[in-house]
Amino acid sequence: MDERTRARGVLLGLACGDALGRPVEFSSPEAIERRHGRVTEMLADGTHGQPAGTITDDTEMALCIARSLAENGEFDPADIAERFVEWKRSGPFDIGIMTSSALRRIENGEPWDEAGHNEWEASREGSNAGNGSLMRCAPYAVAYRNDPETRGTVSRESSAITHADPRCQWGCVLFNDVLAEQLGGNDRPLETALDTLGDNLPEEIETAATEVVAYRDGETDSVGLQNSGYVVTTLQAGLYHALTTTSAEAAIVDAVMMGGDTDTIAAVTGALAGARFGVEALPERWLSELAIRDELESLADELFETDHEQA
Repeated sequence: MDERTRARGVLLGLACGDALGRPVEFSSPEAIERRHGRVTEMLADGTHGQPAGTITDDTEMALCIARSLAENGEFDPADIAERFVEWKRSGPFDIGIMTSSALRRIENGEPWDEAGHNEWEASREGSNAGNGSLMRCAPYAVAYRNDPETRGTVSRESSAITHADPRCQWGCVLFNDVLAEQLGGNDRPLETALDTLGDNLPEEIETAATEVVAYRDGETDSVGLQNSGYVVTTLQAGLYHALTTTSAEAAIVDAVMMGGDTDTIAAVTGALAGARFGVEALPERWLSELAIRDELESLADELFETDHEQA
């Protein structure tokens, strides 16, 4: 499988997971099972009352990043922050609390490189490390797949626009390192990423990722997955579903069936599964429901062709 196929899988897998999970967001696993059985088709209505195949803030914010990278040919955080603000002003039906608060600060005149930090410092533990930057950061893995140093820097800086907690910043770094390794065909991408990042990772991020490695190696029988919006548990769930399954479809469906923050958990899983299995492994019946399918494919190609390399 070539890298371009995997790159398309990243962005389209993210959107598929997002749209599949959107109608059952905030539902319990039991409620999803009782009403829908196993969610294998794009559903209409449900949470947020949108048509089948509708994406949420997960994909919309990733699009802001991908468009900026494609149009500018490089990471321009001020431009990305401005795109986030304009998106917020458009009145999205779904936007995270911390994201909204940080972007409001920028609207009110705070610099883009201070607003996220200020919001983090003003937030209490338990509400200061959400998954709102993790869900959108995958485009950096495609654009900077051959430049790990820059990829890490932009992943952190982009996260900090709205989510400055070290767990959020380094969660994005680890996620994008795994994606980049998968784009290159590495069959042990998480292990390689952990070895590379070493002691830089916050303990909670490292522990969560190491538990997935232990499960894959047969050293433990289970991983205590959770379905909240906490960046650590979302990252762990995405890694688990994408790296331990036999197909992209199974990975994304299993993520949705966890309940809770279904759109984001499935979006993170979808990006990883898309990188692992390639865009052709994503069901056509899902892809055909995505109104932004062509743009996502085009952006994936543009980011792939940019091919940033370490200086």
